[in-house]
Amino acid sequence: MKDKRISLAPMIDWTTSDFRNFARFFNPDIYLYTEMISTSAILKGDAAHILRFTNEEHPVVLQLGGSDASHMAAAIERAEAICGGYDEYNINVGCPSDRVQHNRIGACLMAEPQLVADMVRAMREATDKPITVKHRIGIDHHDSYEFMRDFVGEVAQAGCKRFIVHARTAWLQGLSPKENREIPPLRYQEVYRLKEEFTELTIEINGGIDNLSAIDEHLKRVDGVMIGRAFYHNPYLMAQCNTLWQRSVPSHREIFEKLLAYLHTRAEQGANLATLSRHYLGLFQGMAGARHWRQQLSGKSVLTLEQIRQAGEYVLLHNNV
Repeated sequence: MKDKRISLAPMIDWTTSDFRNFARFFNPDIYLYTEMISTSAILKGDAAHILRFTNEEHPVVLQLGGSDASHMAAAIERAEAICGGYDEYNINVGCPSDRVQHNRIGACLMAEPQLVADMVRAMREATDKPITVKHRIGIDHHDSYEFMRDFVGEVAQAGCKRFIVHARTAWLQGLSPKENREIPPLRYQEVYRLKEEFTELTIEINGGIDNLSAIDEHLKRVDGVMIGRAFYHNPYLMAQCNTLWQRSVPSHREIFEKLLAYLHTRAEQGANLATLSRHYLGLFQGMAGARHWRQQLSGKSVLTLEQIRQAGEYVLLHNNV
C-alpha cells in the first residue's frame, strides 16, 4: 500500500464530523472527506461551526464548492485561521445536481477547465497543503476520453497533482443526482488509461466500488480508491481494508466500545444522541440482530447512551462477539 490511498467520499448530510470520527474507529489511514461546503457558507456563515473537526479525524480533506478563485482562496484562509487547516483541499467538479449547477458549482465546471485551473492557482497561493480535484469522466455529450484528458491536462498545469475520478459521465439535464450515480455506465478503463497517460499524476478512482476484492484490483491500476455509500451503509468494510496495510482488523466490539466513549463525550457537550444515531445504523450490517439495532436507534426524538449500549450488546451477544 505504499503510495496508495483509500478515501471516504464527500457526501452531503452524511460525512459530518460525527460520522468521520466514527469512520476513524475502523481504520487509521483512510482519508476522510467533509461534506461539500460552499465558499459562501464559509465566508458568510458560522465558519467556526461549519469547519469544525477533531484531531482524531486526520487525515481529513475539506471539499469546497465554488467557482470564484478569490472566494476559494479566502475560504481556505478562513479554514487555516479557525482550525489550523485541513490536510488537503478539494474542488468539487463532480456534483450534477440542479441546485449546485445554478450556483456554477460541481460537474458543470468540467466545461471550464481554465476556470478550474485559475481556482487551483489561487488556492495554492493560500496554503501549502495539496489542492486536489474530484470530477467525472465527462458531462452530457462531452463524454469522450479526450474531453477528460484535456480537462485534466489543463488543470494539472496549474499545479494540481491529484485527481479523483468518478468513473461515470454526469447528465446535467434529465437525471437526478441519484440517477447520475446509477444510470450512466461505469467506465473504469478510461480512468486506468488516464493514469497510463499521466504517470506523473496521482489518479484515484470512484464509483460503484463496494467490496475488498474490487478495491484491491483497482489499486493495481491506479493510485487510490474512493468509496462513498458502501462505506456509509457498511462501515465495517473500512475495517476490512486494514488487511491491505497488513494490519489486524478491529472487532465489532472494539469499535462499539469506542463509539460508546465518543457518544458519552458528545452527550456531555449537549449533542442529541437520537440525531447522531442515524450515522451508526450500519455498524452491524450483515450480522444477526442488525435489524434490532437499526430499529432501536431509528425514529426516536430522545435516545440515551444506555439504550444504545443495550441495543449493541444485544447484537454482540447474538453473534458471540
